[in-house]
Amino acid sequence: MMASAEPPVPGGKNLDNSARSAARLGAVQALYQMDVAGTQLDDIVDEFVHHRFGQEIEGDVYPRADEAHFEDIIRGVVREQRDIDMAINGALAKNWSLTRLDATLRAILRAGVYELRRCKNVPVKVVINEYVDVAHAFFEGDESGVVNAVLDRLGASARKAGGASDVAAGSS
Repeated sequence: MMASAEPPVPGGKNLDNSARSAARLGAVQALYQMDVAGTQLDDIVDEFVHHRFGQEIEGDVYPRADEAHFEDIIRGVVREQRDIDMAINGALAKNWSLTRLDATLRAILRAGVYELRRCKNVPVKVVINEYVDVAHAFFEGDESGVVNAVLDRLGASARKAGGASDVAAGSS
């Protein structure tokens, strides 16, 4: 993960990079839970924000997360899922589709593509590295390479389409 200065946020406080990383991991877990268990969006936001982040559950400590970033990612993925899924399908290797992928890998890619498209203050390389790290947390095989390849293919075009350029120094 790249260390860099965070942009100011409302209230004058700077976001913590580890809180952003925790938000990304939480968003992937929440998207997975929504996909597999059918948990409703507002219920999943409440569960993570009020009952997981910063808590110890069954011996696992959930780190403090940037709750606004977490909520932006999952609400954004739900809102834009059709377009996100089409983009991912177009970036996958020939004869592969999003429906063939593991539910966790789908969640990672969806969150990564949303962040590439909508979080213009985060450099493309940071987004890719962060979601490759998330993939490493769940998988020991080639999945992290799939995440890297898909997000790399979509990264430049996502930023050009929005008219924003990727900056070398930005936030994670």
